Amino acid sequence: MIMRKIVVTMVTFLLFFHSCSNTRTIDNTLSKQEVKEGWLLLFDGTTTLGWRGYNQENLPQGWMAKDATLMSSGQGGDIGGDIIFEKEEFCNFEMKLDWKISAGGNSGILYNAAEGEKYHAAYETAPEYQLIDDIGFPQKLEEWQQTGADYAMYTADSTKKILKSAGEWNTARIVFDNGHVEHWLNGKKIVEFEAWTADWNAAKMGP
Repeated sequence: MIMRKIVVTMVTFLLFFHSCSNTRTIDNTLSKQEVKEGWLLLFDGTTTLGWRGYNQENLPQGWMAKDATLMSSGQGGDIGGDIIFEKEEFCNFEMKLDWKISAGGNSGILYNAAEGEKYHAAYETAPEYQLIDDIGFPQKLEEWQQTGADYAMYTADSTKKILKSAGEWNTARIVFDNGHVEHWLNGKKIVEFEAWTADWNAAKMGP
């Protein structure tokens, strides 16, 4: 099966908290080489075209394209606040994006989500690349709750993890290849596992 390459550049996830003041000015475009390699741009830098709410027809309140970012003003939540790319479904893929989070913020990148009337939230079916303010979050965080972890399943390798402070840009990369999964943060692979195995099913039961 062919692996698709997808990129969301200049994305900021700021759920539950207001956005930070510093912005990005780089255009959301693909180079000729990236196009040749098969990368697909999911965010054009100026509009929310291609995005809608999970199990919804429209974009949830608070999401917008602003200052070359796809961002939330903090009005979202687990139920009704997640957004999904609607133009194409991806089975095997490599995804790259830049992100930042506000002080005390908590969010995540969910992938391989299923939609339908029997599901109320994306996290019911989707693994999550956790995004959170590890330092400034107001409650104590376990390792499986910290940035880069496959939430509640696989923790990030702290010896390789380089996380910038809240309000600063980080780069995330997710690889999903026939069940082989990798989470990267700022150029370092911090999580690696095989989905659908006995170990994965055991981890899915929760910490």
